[in-house]
Amino acid sequence: MGKVIIIGAGGVASVAAHKVAQNSDVFTDIMIASRTESKCRRLADAIEAKGLVPKGSIKTAKVDADNVPELVALFNVFKPDICMNLALPYQDLTIMEACLQAGVNYLDTANYEPKDEAHFEYSWQWAYKERFEQAGLCAILGCGFDPGVTSIYTAYAAKHHFDEIQYLDIVDCNAGDHHKAFATNFNPEINIREITQKGLYWQDGQWVETEPLEIHQPLTYPEIGPRESYLLHHEEIESLVKNYPTIRRARFWMTFGQPYLKHLEVIQNIGMSRIDEIEYEAQAADGSGPVKVKIVPLQFLKAVLPNPQELGENYEGQTSIGCRIRGLKDGKERTYYVYNNCSHRAAYEETGMQGVSYTTGVPAMIGAMMFLKGLWSRPGVWNVEEFDPDPFMEQLNQQGLPWHEIHDGDLEL
Repeated sequence: MGKVIIIGAGGVASVAAHKVAQNSDVFTDIMIASRTESKCRRLADAIEAKGLVPKGSIKTAKVDADNVPELVALFNVFKPDICMNLALPYQDLTIMEACLQAGVNYLDTANYEPKDEAHFEYSWQWAYKERFEQAGLCAILGCGFDPGVTSIYTAYAAKHHFDEIQYLDIVDCNAGDHHKAFATNFNPEINIREITQKGLYWQDGQWVETEPLEIHQPLTYPEIGPRESYLLHHEEIESLVKNYPTIRRARFWMTFGQPYLKHLEVIQNIGMSRIDEIEYEAQAADGSGPVKVKIVPLQFLKAVLPNPQELGENYEGQTSIGCRIRGLKDGKERTYYVYNNCSHRAAYEETGMQGVSYTTGVPAMIGAMMFLKGLWSRPGVWNVEEFDPDPFMEQLNQQGLPWHEIHDGDLEL
């Protein structure tokens, strides 16, 4: 049905590549490309060894996702129908630019953020809307779980259960245990920036800023129980309040255990969460003496922390992510809670990755499938809630992320 190129070879890309290969009736040609081609080849070989696709059928390539001409050259050779950008958020704009130049449709799982500033908003990518429209190309933004499935959940609720959504709380719980003293479930450089920034939520037509992790309360998660949940800024709130203007308040909550927060506090206190360059005196590799080098503390921290791709083998427990919604239907106030629980063990057994990677990689594949089937394919730049949620929701049940509903229950919020 169509050709897909996956940019990236990390945990999310690994899951997405497995799921793409499982749906080879839709994805007829597959390429995996990243800065290190050997990682792509190992991933391709692992998928082929499982018999998901014929041996040698997955192509791999080396590409610098910061280099537009290099990306364009690769696109012109492989000629993909859609590019799944599962690289770093810093690289969203260069990949979008390359897609425009080469005539390739685009999908990602997280909004662009500058490398030198913890700043998260869609404005940079929304600015490409007219260019993608004029080129007749489609760009699908934020097609992971959160953002992604949580936005689809909201669209599904608006379509089927509410005349007017007034209150939205997105809740994200990881009740897993990876048996490490401290680790992040995806790229530490991205994860720690996200958590240590100031909180932000929407209230009565304006943004309200909070100190990092200032607002928190216990919330009860299905099959897990109560977990302390912290208000964060998360990008899907920005697009959801734009596309559903009846929303009076929208917030995002995530759980953290006390040992995680204590490690994070120490990391911040000793300056290891800094994203600015510092000068460091190191011994030259040839032994000729000390040399001054520039390093970014957070990038150094990433190098010494456990690799998120290697957490899956001993990971126990599950994630629980969903939307708690309150609003009006036929003039009456209703509540609705839609969620997914994902087992880390089951995710690892299927793809070799833990549940956080799984819950992001599966929706990315489904979004690309929606495009290739012609269900999500209009020109322009779109957030996922602007498309029909129904076929996506159907595929979630078929592809390993079944969802559950609670009507008119206590939302606790």
